[in-house]
Amino acid sequence: MDLSNAFAQLVVDINRTAHQFQSSIVIITDNKCLDAKSILGLTYSVLNSKSFVLEIHGPDAEEAKKEMVQVFHHHNLSVEVHTE
Repeated sequence: MDLSNAFAQLVVDINRTAHQFQSSIVIITDNKCLDAKSILGLTYSVLNSKSFVLEIHGPDAEEAKKEMVQVFHHHNLSVEVHTE
């Protein structure tokens, strides 16, 4: 898989996973805050980022945390998570 396909798959996986939860899922990267449910925001910001922090708040935050971390690890990216 070339880089553009791998990147596209990462964006789709993050977005699809985030949409499974009621919780707010924000990705903080390079001093930008992105809604994980906004595919446009993800596309422009995730490509050049080196570090990721997730802020997850809501009724299903613990489950969302597990699933989102799994997505980042599947794509060999490290991520830090903050929850309520």
